[in-house]
Amino acid sequence: MKRFFAILLACVLMLAVFTGCGTQKPAENKATADSAATADTAAKTKITFVLDWTPNTNHTGLYVAQEKGFFDEAGLDIEIVQPPEDGAEMLVGSGGAQFGVSFQDSMLPAVAGDNAMPIEAVAAVVQHNTSGIISLKGKGMDTPKGMEGKKYATWDLPIEKATLKQVVEADGGDFSKVELIPSTVTDEVSALQSEAVDAIWVFYGWAGVATEVAGLETDYFAFKDIDPVFDYYTPVIIGNTDWMKANPDATKAFLSALKKGYEYAIESPEDAAEILLKNAPELDRELVIASQKYLSKEYKADVERWGYMDPQRWNAFYNWINENKLFTAEIPENTGFTNEYLPE
Repeated sequence: MKRFFAILLACVLMLAVFTGCGTQKPAENKATADSAATADTAAKTKITFVLDWTPNTNHTGLYVAQEKGFFDEAGLDIEIVQPPEDGAEMLVGSGGAQFGVSFQDSMLPAVAGDNAMPIEAVAAVVQHNTSGIISLKGKGMDTPKGMEGKKYATWDLPIEKATLKQVVEADGGDFSKVELIPSTVTDEVSALQSEAVDAIWVFYGWAGVATEVAGLETDYFAFKDIDPVFDYYTPVIIGNTDWMKANPDATKAFLSALKKGYEYAIESPEDAAEILLKNAPELDRELVIASQKYLSKEYKADVERWGYMDPQRWNAFYNWINENKLFTAEIPENTGFTNEYLPE
């Protein structure tokens, strides 16, 4: 009997040992997996990308590239952050972020003059300027001259007002007769419906589409259709020049992965919209899908290569600023952009 209990006890002890080993193994596996994941992340090039505003369909390709693993495949670890109060340009220029979103007009003080920083545009998000003036249909503002005697919500910026003056006068109007009121517009649809203002400067791909979704009938004219000098690049991807020169392969890898994201959004706008909504669930679903369908035709438009910036068009706008003395310093040719890192 003693022998039986001795054998039984031995079996119990052996079972306990094996059971203990079995319960420890998953923890060991998890530790190994976590260690491998950490090593994998450490091996990737870390890049901080700063938005220009809250997430919207200008940014869809970025979120697609993140969601689809295009950045991972390129050996990149991307962190997407919101812009500081002083803008994406300041964060990129100071090295706090490697890339971000800006606009050819608003990035000017950061690339020229006494306060220039090491930033430049490296890709056009959309090929053509989709901004212009929107108003309620039938109010006579389907052309710029119709803005005479109407209330326009202004940001009181020199380039903004010079643009409006040029298109109004090109249409035979008198810009001094346009009533400029300080812009407090946060919702273009309600602002037009309430007639708090008559005319608003919008990017049609978002605010213009929003009026369509709301069933609001409007008139609209695009600045580039009045004068091709206003077909400048807006928005654009900007990068820190010093970082890019030191990391050309990572820069090219980043733009190659980003290109895949935008090309996916071109080919599959509804799927891309769902990815954006997953990352920004606070957005209006109907607006995002409608905007995505609109922009899917604008990301590349009439060029073969996403992101390409035509030097002639880029320089034409900055030369116009020079001619109208809208900036404190002369802007040299080819200031603030490069196509050298774009994939073919």
